[in-house]
Amino acid sequence: MTIEAPEVKVIDTFRIACDGGEGSLGHPRIWLQIPTERGWIVCPYCDCKFVHKDFEPAIS
Repeated sequence: MTIEAPEVKVIDTFRIACDGGEGSLGHPRIWLQIPTERGWIVCPYCDCKFVHKDFEPAIS
């Protein structure tokens, strides 16, 4: 049994809404604020990692 790696999305804002992206199979919409000193945040529901475009080279 294998577990898929969480999705990583590169975005250009520090505030993002996440609903799981699965329509009725997703999760409640929540708003996440990316810390400006870290440059990324993980959704507590779906484990999707949101990375601000300015921090993408440091995360990769």
